[in-house]
Amino acid sequence: MRQTEFGPAGAYIRWTEGEGAGPARVHVHGLGAASGPYTAHLSAYPGLAGRRTLYVDLPGFGISDRPADFGYSLEEHADALAAVLDAAGVRGAEIVGHSMGGSVAIVLAYRRPDLVSRLVLAEANLDPGPAPGAASSGVARWSEEEFVRGGGFAATLERVGWMWRSTMRLADPLALHRSACGLLRGTDPTMRAMLTALDIPRTYLVGASGDPIDDLEGLAASGVAVVAVPDAGHCIMFDNPRAYAAAISAAA
Repeated sequence: MRQTEFGPAGAYIRWTEGEGAGPARVHVHGLGAASGPYTAHLSAYPGLAGRRTLYVDLPGFGISDRPADFGYSLEEHADALAAVLDAAGVRGAEIVGHSMGGSVAIVLAYRRPDLVSRLVLAEANLDPGPAPGAASSGVARWSEEEFVRGGGFAATLERVGWMWRSTMRLADPLALHRSACGLLRGTDPTMRAMLTALDIPRTYLVGASGDPIDDLEGLAASGVAVVAVPDAGHCIMFDNPRAYAAAISAAA
């Protein structure tokens, strides 16, 4: 395990790392998740083995610190991720981001192009406001006080399925709420506008049996490779890990 400071003094973001050759591959998890449970199993599949791979837990989630004096916006998460890559001596990485983690990866690539050579985005949030079926809106509908200290966090844990609950219950409630609000607030320019403006290889993975994603045709027209992963919904890495790993490998 490794760590480096980010944002507030004395706060650390942490990651684990697998040795290998070639450009580093960096996995970034979604809202209420953690990189180990969601992505570590993928490196055993053909095509993903043998690469230097970083599994990063964003601030407030997994093994990273959860400072109360941090905003947890997409931009702040991206700055924390940049601190990881700077500390690890990584340049020109392939970033694989799921859901909110994909949004963070887009912001990172837009703000720090030296750090990113390729994006692989699994159903990343691209627009402000709730997407169809977006669970983040269920978190953000509570006020911060209600969510953190008024029963909202406990109610949310009861509502979500066991898989998401297994990592969400380890998240800091304040960080979870602020991250969800930041995801719905989006960025300026939007994540979609940032993504279409980037001049690097970009792949957008869609679970073929999941909720529809807006304007995939527009993404493809801008040069983003749009790939449907069969027999999968939003959590592609659990629904069809072999196909998900193959799609990541094919994007390289």
